[in-house]
Amino acid sequence: MKKILLVIVLFLGVGIGAQAQKFAYVDTQYILDNIPEYKMSQTQLDDLSKKWQQEIEEKIGEIDRLFKAYQTDAVLLPEDVKKQREDEIFQKEKNLRELKKKRFGKDGDLFKKREELIKPLQDKIFNAIKTMADQRGYAMIFDRSGSLSILYANERYDKSDEVLEDLGYSAGGSKSGKSGGSGSSSSKNSTKRR
Repeated sequence: MKKILLVIVLFLGVGIGAQAQKFAYVDTQYILDNIPEYKMSQTQLDDLSKKWQQEIEEKIGEIDRLFKAYQTDAVLLPEDVKKQREDEIFQKEKNLRELKKKRFGKDGDLFKKREELIKPLQDKIFNAIKTMADQRGYAMIFDRSGSLSILYANERYDKSDEVLEDLGYSAGGSKSGKSGGSGSSSSKNSTKRR
């Protein structure tokens, strides 16, 4: 009986404490999508990715041609020439794996370029959110676009447009003055989002 009473008191205490806190949420992907610099950075990253993918596909084609030529000639080749061509193919495959890792690996060129282009924008957004939370007394601000599952959220607690406005952007993706922005809320509501 005492345990049940203790659990009830804990739930009431947590509930009362939670009511004193202010919460809000933002959609950082929505915010990023409305910043022209982000769109330009994404385009640049996509172009680099395509260029590097094409480079890799050319190397794969070269290896395929060497392997097919080797298969065609293998019957006629002496053992030392066979071994030399096998080693050449093996080395090119190894170089291809290294190139893939260099371009698209965990710490590869694409990752570094993404850090260089996107991270400053993300930091800018984070600082705007932190400033808004400090100024308006929010205890927590959730990110709707991340892995956090929000099953339902009332739109009046969505502060994404306010963050965009604090950064000097409107929901349409154009740079605006900080004093404007009266139309940003209506343009966001007309934009269909998850």
